[in-house]
Amino acid sequence: MSTDERLPAWAIAGREGWTWTGQGRPPFAVPPAAGQESVWDYPRPPRLEADSREVIVRHGDLVVARTSTPVRLLETSHPPTFYVPRGEVAMQYLTRAAGESLCEWKGACTYFDVVVGDLRIPRGAWSYERPFRDAQIIAGHVAFYASPLACSVGGERARPQAGGFYGGWITPDLVGPFKGDPGTRGW
Repeated sequence: MSTDERLPAWAIAGREGWTWTGQGRPPFAVPPAAGQESVWDYPRPPRLEADSREVIVRHGDLVVARTSTPVRLLETSHPPTFYVPRGEVAMQYLTRAAGESLCEWKGACTYFDVVVGDLRIPRGAWSYERPFRDAQIIAGHVAFYASPLACSVGGERARPQAGGFYGGWITPDLVGPFKGDPGTRGW
C-alpha cells in the first residue's frame, strides 16, 4: 500500500486480524500433489495476477462472460476469484443490486443481479468500482459466483466456494481446506 493512500480504520483493523498469511501451511492443510496449488501458499494481503486460461460464465446455454484475460485473486485459504474485464461481460444481463460489502484488501464492493428473461439471480456478480490502490488491476472488472452460474477455467468446471459469501472457484488443481467450509470462520 502506498503511503499516500490513507486506509479507513475498518480496513486497517481487518488487516491486523489475520493469523494465516501464506508464510507457512498450517498442519491441517492438504499437501499439494504435482500440478496442484495449495491455497495455504497464497499470500495475505492477496496477490492479483493476470491469467491466460479461458474463463467462461454461463447461465444455461447463454454465455454471460468469456475471456482469456482474467485477473486471478489469490488469498490465503481461499480458492481463486476470477475477475473478467467488463468489455468481455454481457453487461445487458447485469442490473445493479442494492447494498455493498467491504473488503479490507480491495475496498467497497458493489453487487449486480444477473437477469436472464424472467429469471433473476440476486447478487450473482460483483465488482470494485474504486478499489484500493493495491487492487487497481480489478477496476473495470466483474466477478461471478459459481453456485448459481456455470463457471469454467481452462475448460474445467469450477465448484463454488462454500459459505455463500465468498466467491472463489474450486478447480481440480487446488487443495485446501478452503475458507467457507464449516469451522473456518476464524481463518
